[in-house]
Amino acid sequence: MTRPRTLILRTAGTNCDRETAHAFRRAGAEVELVHVDRVISDPGILAGARILCFPGGFTYGDDLGAGTIAAHRIRDALLEPIRELVGSGGLVLGICNGFQILVKTGLLPALGGHGTTGEATLTANDSNRFEDRWVLLEAVSDRSPFVAKGERIFCPVAHAEGKFVVRDDDVLRRLEANRQVVFRYVDREGGRDPDYPHNPNGSRNAIAGICDPTGRILGLMPHPERHLEPFHHPRWTREGLAAEGDGLHLFRNAVEAVG
Repeated sequence: MTRPRTLILRTAGTNCDRETAHAFRRAGAEVELVHVDRVISDPGILAGARILCFPGGFTYGDDLGAGTIAAHRIRDALLEPIRELVGSGGLVLGICNGFQILVKTGLLPALGGHGTTGEATLTANDSNRFEDRWVLLEAVSDRSPFVAKGERIFCPVAHAEGKFVVRDDDVLRRLEANRQVVFRYVDREGGRDPDYPHNPNGSRNAIAGICDPTGRILGLMPHPERHLEPFHHPRWTREGLAAEGDGLHLFRNAVEAVG
């Protein structure tokens, strides 16, 4: 299988880049960690990449809001090269702070086209505190190649501004109708309207991740790269070891989709 070139874009405050690079390497990709300044100065670096990932962290200290400064820099310089990557069949993934960046650049949900902002945002958790806990996700759409509908992923969240909200009910209706809601938080019994802490931030309709209309840009708040090995599971000593961590499958699906 071809090892697709995958770029992990980092900047000041990014802190999950190495874990995410490891996840893609485990999935079979050729991975390069690249600083955003380097890509802004030479957008041609994106040429030939099949996957672009915005990992988690606290870019620029989350000054002015989570992901806001990074999003402004990317909007000014990189929207067109990212559109070209997606148009050529590539994939874009944003995890946690990366999801916040994708939303604030307008790459998600992109109901009005890539670059359209104001349709949705990620804001302070209902608990009004940083949430660091394991949650269960269910894939509820078949639109994105990152995941199969019905698949469940157990992985942690680590954020203070992870509540997904939309501008109005029409945006929510269109997201649902377009099958752009990819992940929802569910409880252990699979209930789709879970209370806190199963929905750790109070997101509208328990939305944990969305894609753009093409399905090729995916953003989610939880961290699949933190559950790659079976011993990452917090209860593995009581429940036994699985064959692999739940999160690895998402990265493998991406690599296979562009390989």
